[in-house]
Amino acid sequence: MANNLLCNLTTIKDGAGLILAAVIAGLSNLIGVQGPELNFLLVLMAADYISGLIVAGVFKKSRKSCDGALDSRAGIKGLFRKGWMLFIIYMCAQLDILFNTGYAASMMVYFFILNESLSILENGGLMGVKYPGALKNALEALSKKGEKKNDD
Repeated sequence: MANNLLCNLTTIKDGAGLILAAVIAGLSNLIGVQGPELNFLLVLMAADYISGLIVAGVFKKSRKSCDGALDSRAGIKGLFRKGWMLFIIYMCAQLDILFNTGYAASMMVYFFILNESLSILENGGLMGVKYPGALKNALEALSKKGEKKNDD
């Protein structure tokens, strides 16, 4: 019986992995940017969203709602925000094609990787996970440096 349960869990895990891989590949093709950077960003986006749900649903410490609990409006806003980030990457990829460059989309992907990483660290902190302050400071510094370059 335990062996049968293990087989079912393995099948579910394999199926979920296959679905995730298909979603990542589909989004990569749709956006027009392929590579490990975009795949990593998509995984970070999912991890950030899920960790935000955990912070609100389990720990009731969300900064996105008045009482810290789950709020469907905050969840929808988060999904739209992430969708808009992907649209910006798509737009930059199209600009790269139009102007025969190769850095606009990559620059945005790296910026959003830093942004999502910071958010994941913040969510972890709200859950009580300890991490070196230097890590957060380094990510914040890189993020601010990227924002400063975007303002120029």
